[in-house]
Amino acid sequence: MRIVDLRATPIAVGDPPLRSAFGLHAPFALRTIVEVETDEGVTGIGETYGGEAPLRALERARPAVVGRDPWQLTPLRVELERRDGHRPAGFAWESRALAGPALFSAIEVACLDAIGKATRRPVVDLLGGRVRDRVPFAAYLFFKHARDDGWGEVMTADALVAEARTMRKWYGFRSLKLKGGVLEPDREAEAILALREAFGPDVPLRLDPNAAWSIATGLRIAGRLRGALEYLEDPTPGIDGMSEVARGAPMPLATNMCVTQFDHLAPAVAKKAVGVVLTDHHMWGGMRATVELGRICRTFGLGVSMHSNSHLGISLAAMVHVAAAVPELTYACDTHYPWQTDEVIKGGKLRFEDGSIAVPDGAGLGVELDRDALERLHEQYKRCGLTLRDDVTEMRKVEPDWRPHVGDW
Repeated sequence: MRIVDLRATPIAVGDPPLRSAFGLHAPFALRTIVEVETDEGVTGIGETYGGEAPLRALERARPAVVGRDPWQLTPLRVELERRDGHRPAGFAWESRALAGPALFSAIEVACLDAIGKATRRPVVDLLGGRVRDRVPFAAYLFFKHARDDGWGEVMTADALVAEARTMRKWYGFRSLKLKGGVLEPDREAEAILALREAFGPDVPLRLDPNAAWSIATGLRIAGRLRGALEYLEDPTPGIDGMSEVARGAPMPLATNMCVTQFDHLAPAVAKKAVGVVLTDHHMWGGMRATVELGRICRTFGLGVSMHSNSHLGISLAAMVHVAAAVPELTYACDTHYPWQTDEVIKGGKLRFEDGSIAVPDGAGLGVELDRDALERLHEQYKRCGLTLRDDVTEMRKVEPDWRPHVGDW
């Protein structure tokens, strides 16, 4: 089996006005659908970050991919690192790039889907087999601006509790995560305490200010929330800052900001900066790399959870397959999926039951690309006028003087 074509289609999907420390979500989230076509008539699919930069990166990678045996993934990774070895620091969407591990991941997922289809095996089997049949997810709660979208404005603790009740009613989530870094830190602590009062001690809670807080604030709020959180995610920037907060925090600290590639693990472990690593196959270099990360985290006594960005069913299916193959992943995964109403796979959106998704049993990822939906969302991309994610500019349309807090709140 040989790869005869690599295709990348940019799409735009509707996104609510969700708030974070980075600003405000635009009306559309950008994604890229990746296809690897083989000479045996099998086409593998993947999904990655969106906008112009990923398209350019995938086009640069095309000569290294076309003509290759899709089973030969390690030589492909080495070749891509030789050709395009830049490793973006932090989130790939922040750097406006798709390079290094993120570029390889986009192609690896499509190759594994093609291999699974050709061998009639689910991708989870290619990763070593499943250790769970269902993967639990947490409700991803956001402060949000008003829109006629069924959710309305959510900028108070009471509104946030109502949002959480709806999420639990519709999807059965058993864990709750709040995206923070939006309101004053004490107001966000009050929102967590309101969630704890509303849902009791048996519903795990987590809070993610996206490194908006100072070290002093991180220590103070961590103390205030003693006994209320299963973990506090990225209260302050950097491994050194996280290490200082971790020394005084009564709960584990988690991250998907200061530990986002394998090179970050050694200093983070040495400085005892984190207790939980939020993996993400898009960012860490693919699905097989995520399985490897789980083993490394076990070696150093670190917990494993899973990060999410705005995404559709191809990405979610890949997350489910890899989560099912990582025994060390014992926390419910993050997902933005309930916030996205568009879909690009046949049969509509994947279904949550009791806050979890079953590992697809079909060959490959177990999902199929809906060509009509792909064309519609591609046309939406061309009309929307966005070529990169920029939450700051979107927020300043609402508050012209707004500035993000980075380690200073």
